[in-house]
Amino acid sequence: MSTVHPINPREPDAYVCAQGGCQVCLDGLIRQHEGLVHVVLRRQARGGVAYEDLLQEGRIGLWQAVLHFDPHHGVAFSTYAGVAIERRIWRAVARANRPQGGLPLPEPPDPLQVAEENLWRARVHFALLEAVSHLPERLRQVIVAAYGLDGGSPRTLAAIGPQFGVSREMARHWRNDGLLLLRLPAFSGRLRRLCGQDSRAAYARTQALNRAWLRQKRGGRR
Repeated sequence: MSTVHPINPREPDAYVCAQGGCQVCLDGLIRQHEGLVHVVLRRQARGGVAYEDLLQEGRIGLWQAVLHFDPHHGVAFSTYAGVAIERRIWRAVARANRPQGGLPLPEPPDPLQVAEENLWRARVHFALLEAVSHLPERLRQVIVAAYGLDGGSPRTLAAIGPQFGVSREMARHWRNDGLLLLRLPAFSGRLRRLCGQDSRAAYARTQALNRAWLRQKRGGRR
């Protein structure tokens, strides 16, 4: 009579169970994420090493990722494991191509560190887009164009002006007006907290920038 294991391999508790020595959960998680190894192998240079050899190294990396992953750390397993697999394959390729008597391999980055940094970058990018989305339409379009926030290359003010039927100088005014608003806590509070720029000193610096731009803007009208 067969026994049904109570933990679903897709649930966070399965990692804890696998790390506690449960072979059923360990095997289930490795089978579930086996495709990650092939994805990493397809996008990574093999340096003349046989695919099957690197496939085995990648599987070891996946196994290690399952045993060390913390599901409550806020990082997706695919992100964490992808870095661990890349790290294992990179070391195997570098080892196979290292000249005899060569220097020791540099230590690749820690997968959790890389995953956490990638997560932080994604949060910063989302917070930036959210802040920009609250700008008046014209200022938002100019900021997006000037800094390439739509995924394209940043455009010069000389290129942005004709897009709106105005001079380069007017495009500069709109860009600076957009930046002035983005420096205000109401627009950029979350972004500032993520970047550690929510101190009094940081706000004082941005207020000085805003005052300088307003003085310049008033002077330009005279």
